[in-house]
Amino acid sequence: MESNFYDIINIEKPVLVDFFATWCGPCKMLAPVLKQVKEELGDKIKIIKIDTDKNQDLSAKYQVRGVPTMILFQNGKQLWRQSGLLTKEEIIEVIVSKYSK
Repeated sequence: MESNFYDIINIEKPVLVDFFATWCGPCKMLAPVLKQVKEELGDKIKIIKIDTDKNQDLSAKYQVRGVPTMILFQNGKQLWRQSGLLTKEEIIEVIVSKYSK
């Protein structure tokens, strides 16, 4: 998974990574919000989900201490990160403000 992960985050398009756990209530609440973000932004963004329990090395590398944690990457660089729940509007605002074309 790890090498594939680096291929994914090293693209021109912003990539929002959702570090989650299957047992996490707020993570389950965030899933439909991220779906709405994807529906609204379409091809302008890629959203991937990383299960922290199954990808502990990756979670440790990015110091994910709580879930959900979202990290926005572009060209392999971390542009932003946030733990906890955000609204669709807040997430879109961050993506639009951080995204450099």
